[in-house]
Amino acid sequence: MMRAEDLPAWRRWLAFGFLMIAEFFYGWTWNTVDVLRPQIRASLDLTLTQAGSAYTAQSLGALAGAIILGQVADRFGRRRTLFFVIAGYAVMGAAGTVVGSYAELLGQRALLGFFLGAIFPVLIATYMGLFPNTWRGKLSALGQGTYNLSVVALGWAYGTQTGQADWHSLLLWGAIPPLIVAPLVFVFVPDDRKMLAWGADEHRIPSRKLPIMDLFQKGLIRTTLLLFLLTSLNFFGYQAFAGWVTTYLKDVKQFSPELISKIIYWQFIGAVLGGFFWGWFSDRYGRRLCGIGFFIAGASVVLYLTLLKDAGSLQLGGALWGFMITASVAWAPWMSELFPAHLRSSAMSIFNWGRIISMTSPLVTGAIADSYGLESAMLLSAVAFTLGGAVWLMLPETVFRKEKTT
Repeated sequence: MMRAEDLPAWRRWLAFGFLMIAEFFYGWTWNTVDVLRPQIRASLDLTLTQAGSAYTAQSLGALAGAIILGQVADRFGRRRTLFFVIAGYAVMGAAGTVVGSYAELLGQRALLGFFLGAIFPVLIATYMGLFPNTWRGKLSALGQGTYNLSVVALGWAYGTQTGQADWHSLLLWGAIPPLIVAPLVFVFVPDDRKMLAWGADEHRIPSRKLPIMDLFQKGLIRTTLLLFLLTSLNFFGYQAFAGWVTTYLKDVKQFSPELISKIIYWQFIGAVLGGFFWGWFSDRYGRRLCGIGFFIAGASVVLYLTLLKDAGSLQLGGALWGFMITASVAWAPWMSELFPAHLRSSAMSIFNWGRIISMTSPLVTGAIADSYGLESAMLLSAVAFTLGGAVWLMLPETVFRKEKTT
């Protein structure tokens, strides 16, 4: 059987480049639930809590998709699963243009989330198997950078005349290209069923009908549960801040759409730069030490909501927050190294398990916002990131020990 090490470098990088196209439009489509929240809320006449629950529906779908499709990928192949993931999120993203009621919105976002939730355990696990662990942090940074660039592009498009006049067009811009390129996955991505992942000694399939159950066996269960808690705090903290920031800037700060677009732009520019930094940092100094980013992210939320008043300072504050939260780029290589290679997609689905808790974030923060104001609700983000940093430091390091390959 062929090994990933035997593939020429150009072949592996070509596959990675193709996967980044799918990553870009994944990021665009996922974040429409946040960036377009004011327009979605106005078009359907929703309360703050109802508008926030669209993210909850999307997160619930992502959780189901990560668990189900991650196991499908481990058992039946990542490449063939990836085709259905890309085509699925393209179709369901476009379906957002015909949503006409609150119930339809919840259904559409849940189905969209089902396919989007498989990106981390299927797409990222695919390229983690094509490269050595000395490159995985940097590759994760490139993936995170691609994701964040997609949000920068969405933020820019949101502020244009077209974006303001016809916000439905932003949904189509994120849906049509991946629908076109989905079949090309069979051209550009190597067949993992006929190839050993980088560093693997043998081709294995999970020992149980439900591969996810192998993650709870002796020796793995503590790591599994800590990662679940860490991802939960991350998603809760992210949604408590990013999920309301456009609403905060529009309703509380009374900024124009053009000015909001600039502030959001710098928030994700910081994330792009941070992703590259933390990817390099995690390969050089280890995955655990990246946890310091979450402590600083928590402090930056407090700074943003209490001391920063004008648009210029909010741009810098948002950039700092974006830079620090992308310390999470260390998670993709970390999860691929903490578990055996044949469980890689199932293990990496843990990234989306965190949505079990985080899906309550819009409901909790929406209720607090209705009663005490958006600032009070968004400060929960600082608490979540600080606790997440503490959990981060409880996990074992992998960079300085031999990678598990069987």
